[in-house]
Amino acid sequence: LMNYDALRAEQAALRKLGIHRGIGFATVIELTNPSAAFYGVGGARIASQDGATVRLDPEGHITVLIGVGEQGQGTEGIYQQIAADAVGVDITKVRVVTGDTDATPYGGGTWASRGAGIGGEAVLLAGQALRENIVKVAAIILKREGNTLAVRRDRIVDATTGEELLPLAELGRIAYFRSDTLPAEFTPELMVTRHYAQRDFPFIFTNGVQASYVEVDTDTGFVKLLKHWAVEDCGRVLNPMLVDEQMRGAIVQGIGGALLEECLFDDSGLMINASMADYLVPMSAEMPDIEVAHIQTPTATSKLGAKGAGEAGTAGAPAAVMNAINDAMAPFDAHVFSQPITPQKVLRALGKVR
Repeated sequence: LMNYDALRAEQAALRKLGIHRGIGFATVIELTNPSAAFYGVGGARIASQDGATVRLDPEGHITVLIGVGEQGQGTEGIYQQIAADAVGVDITKVRVVTGDTDATPYGGGTWASRGAGIGGEAVLLAGQALRENIVKVAAIILKREGNTLAVRRDRIVDATTGEELLPLAELGRIAYFRSDTLPAEFTPELMVTRHYAQRDFPFIFTNGVQASYVEVDTDTGFVKLLKHWAVEDCGRVLNPMLVDEQMRGAIVQGIGGALLEECLFDDSGLMINASMADYLVPMSAEMPDIEVAHIQTPTATSKLGAKGAGEAGTAGAPAAVMNAINDAMAPFDAHVFSQPITPQKVLRALGKVR
């Protein structure tokens, strides 16, 4: 992905001109999809399971209710995708309600890279169960065997020919408002709840490799970020754009920890950079282009096969950047490990300041 040999050749040529660039790598293993063993064994009342309710509304739309909240990571989007695929409706027909477990099935919420792997699996199981129930209702209305029917794009169709037989809106109308036309012994169940907890292992492991290319100014100690690469295996990728941007955002956070972010205190113990006006965080001007790629190894512990992806970028970036800086300073036999790696620390490692 990074054309390593060409970068090494460029590095060697630039060193002859007094320009010092470095390449650093970091391999990452991230704990995701935690089971009850994560907190439960210690007595903490933090749920490791999640529940989801998926409902067919009378107009043929789908409503998903789940306790995993949206914090900008795109959970609502992937739950729409999962439910639409599981039930057999267009994604525009899916509404997602997240948050308060007084109103949604009880679950663990958003933490520890578990939204897709735990919450998504609950949505999948509930959606598949709802589809089975929809087919049962359709079989009675159409007076056909259920195994000859399928749900595709908001319609009941012939499973073999794809012939459209019944819109879901019409099925919903009959089930909710004209159940008197159905057999007396049959009750439509068009609201299904399913739960999921990861049980096979204490965690599911996401893994990956990151690489950083930097330039170190040996006169000022400043570090310029030139390029960053990440290849990750987070299981089945449900939405490539969301996962890529999650990785990029997490990498930016990791770079912030490596180079900028630090709590500073005066002699009285008072924090002197306690506002965003004084506390350094990465901005777009400092960040390099970040190239992301994936290898997909679906976890066998769930039908969905999704592992977590939220934190791996942050976990790998600091080490990759630090190794790149040390590679750039290798001709001087200099090393720096204390983070954040400030210009002062770089110059101290080079022996230019005390």
